[in-house]
Amino acid sequence: MRKVLICFAFVLGSTAQAEEVVIAALGDSLTQGYGLPAEEGFVPQLQGWLDAEGVEARIVNAGVSGDTTAGGLARVDWTLTPEVDAMIVTLGGNDMLRGLDPAQARRNIDGILAAAQQAEVEVLLVGMSAPGNYGAAYQAQFEALYPDLAEEYDTLFYPDFFTGLLAAEQGSAAARSETIRRYFQGDGIHPNAEGVALIVQDIGPAVAQLAERAAQE
Repeated sequence: MRKVLICFAFVLGSTAQAEEVVIAALGDSLTQGYGLPAEEGFVPQLQGWLDAEGVEARIVNAGVSGDTTAGGLARVDWTLTPEVDAMIVTLGGNDMLRGLDPAQARRNIDGILAAAQQAEVEVLLVGMSAPGNYGAAYQAQFEALYPDLAEEYDTLFYPDFFTGLLAAEQGSAAARSETIRRYFQGDGIHPNAEGVALIVQDIGPAVAQLAERAAQE
């Protein structure tokens, strides 16, 4: 009888392990956790949020500081290992900082989503707000590529990585300055640990939805 119970427990444990969804977070320094202790970066904090919410998912950090959409496309195939069930795509910030062609960024992210589709991996595509210093046309083209591609590939879509921080600004210039001072590192580009916590709190439900969608496949 004891042997039967041990075998039964082993089977249950194996089943529970098999149900865990593995999510690769493909991105740049924002995903990688630039400037922060390892435990305070985006992926560890997101993992903590999912664990606290009882979401059976494991996040794999596939963020590379300085990466562009071209870099993401170049490494998407080896990111999509057989264990990966879903992917968060957060790329484009470095393209915008360098003033790279939005059309090229669109082609690169299109290629990433096509690879995920081929691998039968669910995706949460995270958008970015483009700066206005390259002109209104550049801004519009860049911001439009994310919802357009999300619709084309039927992926989940989260409008802006910084949504959780944008909500704290409440629109005014003074509020924006205070948000940057309080929630960003000295470079004004990368969030500090407190800023990451706000980002995770807002994007967390979308990632939980991604895990649920992947688990149903």
